[in-house]
Amino acid sequence: MEKATWYHVTDSDTIVSPSLLVYPNRIEQNIMIMLEIAGGAAFLRPHIKTHKMAKIITMQLKHGIDKFKCATIAEAELLAQSGAKDVLLAIQLTGPNQLRFFDLIAAYPQTHFSTIIDNSKIANEMASKAKKRKESVYLWLDLNNGMHRTGILPNSKALELYKEMAENPHIEVEGLHVYDGHIRNSDITTRINVCNNAFETVTNLKKQIEVAGLVVKNIVAGGTPSFPVHAKRDGIQVSPGTSLLWDFRYGSLFPDLKFLHAAVIMTRVISKPKNGHLCLDLGHKSVAPEMPLPRVQFIEDTDFEQIGQSEEHLVVTTKHSDNYEVGDVLFAIPYHICPTVAKYHEVTAIKGGETSEVWQVEARNNKITI
Repeated sequence: MEKATWYHVTDSDTIVSPSLLVYPNRIEQNIMIMLEIAGGAAFLRPHIKTHKMAKIITMQLKHGIDKFKCATIAEAELLAQSGAKDVLLAIQLTGPNQLRFFDLIAAYPQTHFSTIIDNSKIANEMASKAKKRKESVYLWLDLNNGMHRTGILPNSKALELYKEMAENPHIEVEGLHVYDGHIRNSDITTRINVCNNAFETVTNLKKQIEVAGLVVKNIVAGGTPSFPVHAKRDGIQVSPGTSLLWDFRYGSLFPDLKFLHAAVIMTRVISKPKNGHLCLDLGHKSVAPEMPLPRVQFIEDTDFEQIGQSEEHLVVTTKHSDNYEVGDVLFAIPYHICPTVAKYHEVTAIKGGETSEVWQVEARNNKITI
């Protein structure tokens, strides 16, 4: 845990709590680290599901990053509004979201949109809708190389599906999409080996596709833990996401990744119900609650034990409760930053220890205009 007072705010009395604070200078440093690991912007396709903010997209665009990945129609629209040239919507679209995707394409012709599929049914539905609009749809074949969440196994069935896509006049095949979020080995040597072994199935499929006389234009692979491994492969696009804000869980799990914590929750003591106990205004409406306690790491108050959380309250025990008064400000790093950001419609940007700006979390909801 960092010991410097980079997170302190001199005008904290003007900030309501709980609030999510972000630190642009540290985000900028994380962008530079991400670019260094990826070897530049050419094969970098960062995911925006963590931050969902136009301000951070703009920061990346200024560094020449023009390809992005996202998880919702709203995130895709935000990217287009921000000036992104190439947007991969990395979720298989079903129901009304298919039509929303084509409406998105029509509304923002300056942006190249693509999405993923892992079965013939959805591929044909997307192609049929493209045909009605007298256009083509750009699709990636989503592969399951071990996570078992989405994707088709990279075997003969995947080869046949790729052929079907390539033969359909209303589908433009972008390539292969591989998300290996199951690879979370803390030891970097082990992570490299596990990642390389899992990726062999992708490499083998690519060879089979090429033997069949087809082209694999692109491969986009990995999330934050594995993108340094994939970045060493020739021609592979990599998709880190959590790296720009960072959180305590990833910081603890992956010591080889030197990203800086750039998002902090500011909370206050709101009660001292009994000796040794403090209650903070940090309920599970304000921080990702899907994991067991603890859900935040307090930066200075290291002896806190988080014993209970409800919608508006977090109760901690401490041997030093006498050192705290109701109203005291505390700072904590979320264990999981992605769903934490989604709980806030705006965040406070801190520069030089002072409130600088208020940033909107524009893609927090499922819809912006489309």
